[in-house]
Amino acid sequence: MEIYSGENGIITLNDPRYPKSLKSIPDAPEQLYYKGTWDESLFENCLAVVGSRRMTTYGKQITEKLVSQIASAGITIVSGFMYGIDGQAHQSCLDVGGRTIAVMPCGINKICPQYHDILYRDILENNGLIISEFPPDQTSLYWMFPRRNRTVAGLSKATLVIEAGEKSGSLITADLTKKFNKKVFAVPGPLTSILSKGTSQLIKEGAEIVTCAEDVINYFKIKKIKNNNLNFNFNKNKLDDIIFQELQREPLEMDILSRKTGKSIAEISSAISMMQIKGIIRSEYGKYYVC
Repeated sequence: MEIYSGENGIITLNDPRYPKSLKSIPDAPEQLYYKGTWDESLFENCLAVVGSRRMTTYGKQITEKLVSQIASAGITIVSGFMYGIDGQAHQSCLDVGGRTIAVMPCGINKICPQYHDILYRDILENNGLIISEFPPDQTSLYWMFPRRNRTVAGLSKATLVIEAGEKSGSLITADLTKKFNKKVFAVPGPLTSILSKGTSQLIKEGAEIVTCAEDVINYFKIKKIKNNNLNFNFNKNKLDDIIFQELQREPLEMDILSRKTGKSIAEISSAISMMQIKGIIRSEYGKYYVC
């Protein structure tokens, strides 16, 4: 699929603008084709965010929560543009005004997957970058995906894995990150989910567990989160505080919240409505989640 106009260019391996982090890996790409404005500051603090294409509700929630804070701290989000966690990572970064790099498994004049055309445009319109080592009009082939993963890992100081099966491209990226002597972070998931098996294995092998955005931000030595929409000042003993604490443990339906808090459905409904307006919690499939 042919798409949007924009600045096109090519950076070769011997060009002084070639990203230093990528240049340091074995078998670095001989050239990077790009669309967008090449800004060397974009590569100073890069985090690869990867995960399953079969993203769950949990995976989406975690990606939104972590990436929005990490990107707000000034860290560039790098991912592979695929559906699932990749696409959500790019989108969550854009939602808070962050900058993101999409590494394509095809040429920069193609979209893979095709329905990400709006995401592609939004990356370019928000000072992000589309890059590939393949010629601009090259369609994707199976062998290109591992090559793309190598570039994702190479560009970044660390890789964050959110949901991964036992055999997945995300684990390939994590393995490459380790081979490049870089940091691997992994988000623990529900033991009942097959998409937790890969991340659990990474943690067993020494990946650092991530329970909050600061775990990653501190590694980059960025001291202050610029825009943390998750902060909320509760007044002790207020109903919204009690609801928030309950939902931090697990998502719940309204009637269960009523039983746990001892409050009427009407009281719970009123409090929940205000909390949703403030962006503190959200509803999905009849349950309420902390944003």
